[in-house]
Amino acid sequence: MEYKEKYTVKEMCHVLKVSESGYYRWLKNQAKKTARELLTVKIMEIISDHPDNDNYGIERIKTALHYKGINASRRTVYRAMSDGGLLHKRRRPHGITKATTEIQEKENLIKRDFSSDMPKTKLLTDITEVQCADGKLYVSPVMDCFNGEIVALEMRENMKKELCIDTVKQLGRLKDAILHSDRGSQVRQEVA
Repeated sequence: MEYKEKYTVKEMCHVLKVSESGYYRWLKNQAKKTARELLTVKIMEIISDHPDNDNYGIERIKTALHYKGINASRRTVYRAMSDGGLLHKRRRPHGITKATTEIQEKENLIKRDFSSDMPKTKLLTDITEVQCADGKLYVSPVMDCFNGEIVALEMRENMKKELCIDTVKQLGRLKDAILHSDRGSQVRQEVA
């Protein structure tokens, strides 16, 4: 035996303790997009504007929305991106150079004094990873503490020791110069 009982809208509203007008308003607005859904659509437009935008995080999206005249809090942007499945796993820098304890124990000759009275007596170097459209590029500059000038620069698609060797070769022969780096393995192999 089937049990079916029909309730009228008035009876359902009475049981649920809601007004009939409220129920009909809810029913009418179900098809409308919420403000957050509309924000998610705007975020998807920003991401689809350029192929590199798909890695935008919350802050970049918030800034891009601001430039489009849409002001939203960080939390609202987070929720809209979460609803749209647009959040990325946060990437933490893992560093590109490693130093051994033997090298770490050597004395720091510069001791955070990055000024110099004469050219090419105090030089600073490091390797920087630059994300490009077609992959990574590694840049190895040497900066003179005397005037902030870049006195040598080398770029490669890898960060093997040859990157540092060729950068230092550009300096030529130097007398009584200090070359300060983060003591990474590439520089250590060159100096040794």
